[in-house]
Amino acid sequence: MNEAEIVKLSIASHPKSLPVVRSAAERMAKMEGFSEQDANELALAIDEALANVIKHGYSGQPDKPIDITLSVLRSSTGDPGLCIVVRDNGRQVDPDTIQGRDLDDLRPGGLGVHIIKTVMDEVEYSCPPDGGMQLRMVKYVSRADDSSSEGERGTSQTDPKDGDHG
Repeated sequence: MNEAEIVKLSIASHPKSLPVVRSAAERMAKMEGFSEQDANELALAIDEALANVIKHGYSGQPDKPIDITLSVLRSSTGDPGLCIVVRDNGRQVDPDTIQGRDLDDLRPGGLGVHIIKTVMDEVEYSCPPDGGMQLRMVKYVSRADDSSSEGERGTSQTDPKDGDHG
C-alpha cells in the first residue's frame, strides 16, 4: 500500500469536526468504486463511531483528540475496500460489552453500534495498552450480484449524539 492510499485525520472531539471526516470518507469510497449508497452508509457508520467517542469516551468534552485513519485494502478475492480506524484517548470499556440496544426498545437514539455493525463488513473494538479505545471497521465494495446483503442493510438516520462508545 502506498501513501496515496492512506488518509490520516486528527480532529477535536467536537461535533463540528464530523462533516470533515464524513466528506473525506465518502470521497475516498467513491474513488475506490463504492456506489453512492454504500459511500453514504460508510460515512454514516463513521459519523456514528465518532459521535460515540464524543459522547461516551470523552463525556461530551469538545477539545479531546480523535485520530482517524482511512486506508485502501483488497479482500482475499481482490475486491476493493476501505479500512477505517478510529482511535481516542477516552474512557476504556471492555470491548465485549459494546453492543447496540435492543431494536424492540422503541425510542430515539442509541442505534450507533447497531448501524456500524449493520453497515460494515468487519467491526473490531479494542483497548490499546496506552489507554483509550480503538475501533477498526472494514467495508468492501458491494458486487452488483450481491443483493442478499443489500436488503439487510438499512439507511436509518439517527441523532448523531446517540449510541454506545465506539
